Amino acid sequence: MAEALLEVDGLVKHYPVRGGNARVRALDGISLRIKPGETLGLVGESGSGKSTAARCMVGLTAPDAGSIRIEGVEITLRSKAALRRARRRLQMVFQDPYASLNPRFTAEEIVAEPLLNYRAGTRAERRDKVASLFRSVGLSARDLGKYPFQFSGGQRQRLGIARALALDPALVICDEPVSALDVSIQAQIINLMMDLQEERGLAYLFVAHDLAVVEQVSHRVAVMYLGKIVEEAATERLFASPLHPYTEALLQSVPHIDPDQPRRTRPLAGELPGAINPPGGCAFHPRCPLADARCRAEAPALRQVAPGHYVACHRRG
Repeated sequence: MAEALLEVDGLVKHYPVRGGNARVRALDGISLRIKPGETLGLVGESGSGKSTAARCMVGLTAPDAGSIRIEGVEITLRSKAALRRARRRLQMVFQDPYASLNPRFTAEEIVAEPLLNYRAGTRAERRDKVASLFRSVGLSARDLGKYPFQFSGGQRQRLGIARALALDPALVICDEPVSALDVSIQAQIINLMMDLQEERGLAYLFVAHDLAVVEQVSHRVAVMYLGKIVEEAATERLFASPLHPYTEALLQSVPHIDPDQPRRTRPLAGELPGAINPPGGCAFHPRCPLADARCRAEAPALRQVAPGHYVACHRRG
């Protein structure tokens, strides 16, 4: 069994609320593993903590507690120099391809910026590397001198992917990388990312709310609810045999193109509770059709119920 490329243990992030002592519990002790060359999908409703987890892992947000290791090297709350060394192996593709690109830089300057920051190669070598990256993501040498506003949304995301690959990372964290794009363009970007994974042996953490996309790209899927992982399994198993009632509800919400395909109908009631004062016991119990007294009083631990299949539910497994 391959050793983990990324190891996250007990990650916690709470945000203070202005004008009071309350705190938003964005992450409440999540743990994840990603092996070399695999894609872990991270799914859940808006407000579940997915993007906070991604930002903590890449070092853009400092966690309050927990451990993050990349290739066995601890990077949590380390010195800037140590974090800088680790970041060469860990890069990010953002949701909004326009907001994440400097509008004053040319496309060539945007992709070359990580190489300059790490003083990688000579000027000529950097130009050759950028041109090669452009070809890898389906952009032309004619695009090198253009500015972000001159590209379409899909081309801007290709530019963001090229920038993420400039330092030859082992892992790319993708925070909703196609949600801002048209459906036809989404397919192109997803296919590009899968091709790059095969060519370069990349691992991905793929954060998304679109389950159809996650099913297509992921080897394993972790489901988040209110700052916690409530289920994790191989993609095929999770989609075929979900155990947590929240996972079931998410899958039932996916539209089916085939009108003859039977649909399970158990709509998810209510809205995601506030993360400032989450429900006691199992956080999902106010919306769960299976909840009983134990669920309301005792928070379930995430436990393995089958090889590689984990669930946090008193009533399942």
